[in-house]
Amino acid sequence: MTGELREIPLIGGPVRFRGALDLERTETGVLPWRLPTWTRAQFPDESVERMATLSSGVRLAFMTTATLLEVEALTTVTQYEGGAEDCAPGALELVVDGDLLRRAPLPAGNVLHVSAGRGRTVPGPSCRVTFGQLPPGEKEIELWLPQQSRTELVSLWADAAVVPPSATGRRVWLHHGSSVSHFPEADSPADTWPVIAAALGGVELINLSLAGNARLDPFVARAIRDEPAGLISLKLGLNVVTGASFRRRSFGPAVHGFLDTVREGHPDTPLLVVSPVICPPVEDIPGPVALDADGCFTALGTPADIASGALTVNAVRDELSRIVTARRMHDPNLHYLDGRDLFGTHDLPDLPDGLHPNTAGHRRIAERFAEIAFTPPGPFA
Repeated sequence: MTGELREIPLIGGPVRFRGALDLERTETGVLPWRLPTWTRAQFPDESVERMATLSSGVRLAFMTTATLLEVEALTTVTQYEGGAEDCAPGALELVVDGDLLRRAPLPAGNVLHVSAGRGRTVPGPSCRVTFGQLPPGEKEIELWLPQQSRTELVSLWADAAVVPPSATGRRVWLHHGSSVSHFPEADSPADTWPVIAAALGGVELINLSLAGNARLDPFVARAIRDEPAGLISLKLGLNVVTGASFRRRSFGPAVHGFLDTVREGHPDTPLLVVSPVICPPVEDIPGPVALDADGCFTALGTPADIASGALTVNAVRDELSRIVTARRMHDPNLHYLDGRDLFGTHDLPDLPDGLHPNTAGHRRIAERFAEIAFTPPGPFA
């Protein structure tokens, strides 16, 4: 029976944070992290922290008969030097019994100004969002947080009792990738391809994609190793090239080490290695990359760099395919997928900056991934 609004505890109560590996109590409220606490001491720079606190795939889950919910949240949007002045903090999305019911854009709160890799935060206000006239009766609620801004939950209110969500019975799919999987530029959490693919595949998503930071960091491999999951996919290689993180000599051993670590915790779990989708600037020219005056990415390397071990995306695909083929002799649950099967040459009109697929492109990637991975005889079927 509904009545006056009551505050629901965010930690230690009925609410579950799906898709988050850690929760931090801040001065403001509760901040979800997509990497565990212990990894922070190993972050190489502030960008990893920024991406780990962007809540791609993170949602609050609970059961209730409430017809009115209120959420107070504080966003932190990032303003990069030389970037657009307007920072979009994203939206909260209310999913009821599996169906998207309502989307509520959030105003900007804090603003993190980033220059030369360092950040300075200008404080801003929190906001309160109301979801009213919800369907009557008991229902499962999932409140999806924006994937493009750090979002601290200050409070949650409901006009009826809240209890923990029921067990879904669905398999947990853990995915790790770059900005192509994180998609901070999306209009809403539901527009990222892993979220769409998870719905099509009927699985529970944990999205550990870190824009600009899918660089085979050992602490990420250990976090994946320690997290329960029934399915794992690793979309590797793009940031290795765009950030010029490895040479040909070091890339292969780093991939082996990453896979070895994951396999320590998941020796028999279906594991899919996905190479980069089409990326014209660095298909055959080494990185790193930079934005040009038109807002498109361009390679800063030259073909001559290849002779000294610089990596291109095509070289990365060849190496990933070779590694998976060799390891499959002793690991039949390891699989390889060429990223161009998800998004290739014919999809270039939906690659506006040469690196990041747009919303239509993400929908296409999700549908193709679901068809290849979740449909028999796919590795996750």
